[in-house]
Amino acid sequence: MEVVILAAGQGKRMRSDLPKVLQPLAGRPLLAHVLASVRSIKPARICVVVGHGGEMVRARVDAPDLVWAEQKPQLGTGHAVLQALPHLSGNARVLVLYGDVPLIGAQTLSHLMEAAGQDRLALLTVELADPTGYGRILRDGAGRVTRIVEEKDATHDERHVREVNTGILVAPAGKLRDWLGRVGNHNAQGEYYLTDVIGLAASDGVEIVTVRPGEVSETLGVNSKAQLASLERVYQAAVARGLLEAGVTLIDPARLDVRGELLCGRDVEIDINCVFEGRVELGDGVVVGAHCVLRDVRLGKGTRVAPFSHLEGAQTGEACAIGPFARFRPGTVLANDVHVGNFVEIKNSHLAEDAKAGHLAYIGDADVGARVNIGAGTITCNYDGANKHRTVIGDDAFIGSDTQLVAPVRVGQGATVGAGTTLTSDAPAEQLTVSRAKQKSYPNWKRPVKKNS
Repeated sequence: MEVVILAAGQGKRMRSDLPKVLQPLAGRPLLAHVLASVRSIKPARICVVVGHGGEMVRARVDAPDLVWAEQKPQLGTGHAVLQALPHLSGNARVLVLYGDVPLIGAQTLSHLMEAAGQDRLALLTVELADPTGYGRILRDGAGRVTRIVEEKDATHDERHVREVNTGILVAPAGKLRDWLGRVGNHNAQGEYYLTDVIGLAASDGVEIVTVRPGEVSETLGVNSKAQLASLERVYQAAVARGLLEAGVTLIDPARLDVRGELLCGRDVEIDINCVFEGRVELGDGVVVGAHCVLRDVRLGKGTRVAPFSHLEGAQTGEACAIGPFARFRPGTVLANDVHVGNFVEIKNSHLAEDAKAGHLAYIGDADVGARVNIGAGTITCNYDGANKHRTVIGDDAFIGSDTQLVAPVRVGQGATVGAGTTLTSDAPAEQLTVSRAKQKSYPNWKRPVKKNS
């Protein structure tokens, strides 16, 4: 089995410089969703037909298992498939898909392939209450498919047919090549329709079978930003149903966005308006508060993330407390029982077990020992304008509020750094280190007053 994916459309109704098949759905291009479903059924070859923005499409999704064909000029779907046929085997079964129909499922494709067998033509069709805009499936008195008529070319009675063509089909490559060579463009659009091969197959006595998808949404295409937004909610609703069935508590399933892979343990709870991007793993008992964004994150068992936190490229141990309004940047690693409070930013740093940074701190390029307490307003000054430097804080150290740790610098085990210190040299273990200006009071000083004009 070999696959042709038609991805040449410009998508004028998108009103975008981005080719239509690269428009994002759940954080990935439409075409990437189609490719994921196709790869799961392990085809022998995948040929993508591009046209408008073809170089951009190829640069975004190219992979060793793809071959590329160009449709120029763009003369319809039948003409597009013809561009792919030289890249396919002569005796293959060909599955034709569309790069702007992203939710097609692997199971549906498998059923379509099984129905096609080795020498039948198999169509994926759906029945719609309102079939406006779709090509209609026409059958004879015995129920056999005879042809497909596009709406612009349909008669009044034909337009009342509710079974419609999705455009997705399977056919033997040799016969498909023959049929496409006989297709004309005598229609309202002046194009070579792929759907015309149905009538040719019927006249040649080839058996035509139809298959229905598991969900109608699998066949929905995207031609506008409104349709894209609608399909986004369809996708996210399906993700939410899957999470609920797996035992995840979603405070409101309609207010969840998963733009990648979300893996959840038992008794996970997710509040409203959370966004998950890349690969996110939530251990047993993890709670994610409202309005959080997690990208490429792994949270250990029992960790709680308070609202409005933004975590990226981070991992935690068990029973950590994070936020609200915390920010983790890539390279953040927390051990067990670490507490990171409100308006604390951490980047490329390791915090050992039971360390605490409760308020208003920046920890960058640092190794923080066990049971360390970092006071409010503390900053690791890790960047000298050209290079990054590391700060090392030993176990059981206490960093007073409003401290600047000018890296590279080390704080010894059990050391105390007094509030307001600017630390430019190492602080010895088990000692108090203070660096601040001498306090003075001026008893005769008078506050300036505003002069009368």
